[in-house]
Formats: sequence, structure tokens, C-alpha cells
Amino acid sequence: MKGKLVYSIKKYEADGSFHEIRIWQVSVTTDKPHGLKYSFAYILDGERVIGYDNSEDKGEQRHFRGKESAYKFESLEKLWKDFKRDIKRLREGKQ
Repeated sequence: MKGKLVYSIKKYEADGSFHEIRIWQVSVTTDKPHGLKYSFAYILDGERVIGYDNSEDKGEQRHFRGKESAYKFESLEKLWKDFKRDIKRLREGKQ
């Protein structure tokens, strides 16, 4: 699905880990009712250990240490908070 890239950032931490966020504005469809396509990823030691996305035909997904689960998208603000919360918990050894 093509769309207009409206936000893209890649931020590195001192330990070499990084997070990358990309958000596209797309046409409203059944699988993109909010008109957004997004990919949030946290990379540690070269591996995506946390991710949130809504890729084609899979719906809204949360990825954590290789496991996928459904994610209920409510807003970009809540998505950002959930993503940052997961990173914090992982870095603190709570998950």
C-alpha cells in the first residue's frame, strides 16, 4: 500500500540499541480505518525485540521477543506510550 511518509526517525542509544519509527498517511480502508500505516521497532543487538505495526493482511500487531499478538490501535499517542513502556520494561529487565 502506497502512502505519504509523514514521520520518520531513527534514534540510537549509548549501548548501540535504537528505535525506528515510520508513519505513513494512506487511504482509509477496511484494514486501515484510521488512514495510517505505521512501523515502530526497537532493535537490540541487531534484532527487533519490540515492534508495533499494521502490515498488509495481518492487522494491528505487537511483536515482543519473537512473539506476535494482536494490538488494538486507539491513537498514535497511545501507541507511542505503549511502545516506550515496552522498551522501558525490557531495559529494566521487567519483561
